[in-house]
Amino acid sequence: MKIVIINYGAGNIQSIMFAIERLGFKAILSNDREEIESADKVIFPGVGEASSAMSKLRESGLDSLIPELKQPVLGICLGMQLMCNKTEEGNTEGLGIFDIDVLKFSNKVKVPQMGWNQIYGLKTDLFKDISENEFMYLVHSFYAPNCEESIATTNYDVEYASALQKDNFYGTQFHPEKSGGVGEKILGNFLKM
Repeated sequence: MKIVIINYGAGNIQSIMFAIERLGFKAILSNDREEIESADKVIFPGVGEASSAMSKLRESGLDSLIPELKQPVLGICLGMQLMCNKTEEGNTEGLGIFDIDVLKFSNKVKVPQMGWNQIYGLKTDLFKDISENEFMYLVHSFYAPNCEESIATTNYDVEYASALQKDNFYGTQFHPEKSGGVGEKILGNFLKM
């Protein structure tokens, strides 16, 4: 199986690579259009600030490629947020895969949300054999509100979508690669799709 992690200079790439290796697979890093298109599975990571990440995607032409992909694609953290219509972070236009806008947490809570929080309302095979209310690791100041595309929910100030799915596109606000055995099981479920 060919697993490509999109390398656009805004990713938590090493921890994802190590998690995939622990699952018995190998992944390659690439920003090459043909290599990404020919992958069996694509992982779209993201750490950092939305507007600079989108600028890097536009510079490399990946902003037009990613929404056209037909194989299973998993966006992680900022990767998931960039798959939405837009984000309040830097008032940034996203890729428009998920029909939702990303909002900033209110000043009633500590921002960023950093640490472990529960996921529930689990749907789709991404969460096969995963129990409700498992703890996942999150680090973020912005969130996607619950919507029709939500496949997992978390509560921090408000209930929000901690995972999204539309067609072949999946996104997790949490970091499966940093969430221990359960997170790696979710990553493994994605790789088996």
